[in-house]
Amino acid sequence: MEYQKETIEKEDFYQMYLDDLSEIPSCTAAERELLLVRAVKGDKGAKKRLVEGHLKTVCDMTAEYAGGSVPPGDLIQEANMALMLTVENYTDGDFPKILAAAVKRALEDIVEDQKRAAETGEEVAARVNVLQEVSRILAKELGREATLEELAEKMKMSEDEIREIMKITLDAISAVSGEIE
Repeated sequence: MEYQKETIEKEDFYQMYLDDLSEIPSCTAAERELLLVRAVKGDKGAKKRLVEGHLKTVCDMTAEYAGGSVPPGDLIQEANMALMLTVENYTDGDFPKILAAAVKRALEDIVEDQKRAAETGEEVAARVNVLQEVSRILAKELGREATLEELAEKMKMSEDEIREIMKITLDAISAVSGEIE
């Protein structure tokens, strides 16, 4: 139930953001060139307008990455950060190409980070399952609970690695029991 509420709130926020964007005029090519000259000289107003005038552009660039594991709001946030950094660090060159490359790089990075996090979670879950199974087998063989040293030896891991897996298991149990209360 809580997940559903959070998803609805995020979708509402995203839609509000898109609605707000519709009220901000995009930069024309001529305006962009004038603003870039001023921005390079340090004009904060020009930089602000460059960012505002390209928000729709970078929002549109996120569409290619939508529907994946990264929520649209997170994609837009990363794209907007790339936009702000590009404006702030711009010195010379084809601004639209520089911006497109920066936004693409930021979006690909967040998608890759999400993928790595998911894979890490799956790997940790697999290790927890193996540790539980090895613990059960050793307890049966030994007629008692296995020691940390015995578990580490059987799993060909260090005792610190076994402790870390046990800690992850306990943290997960604590989180679940906290949600139930």
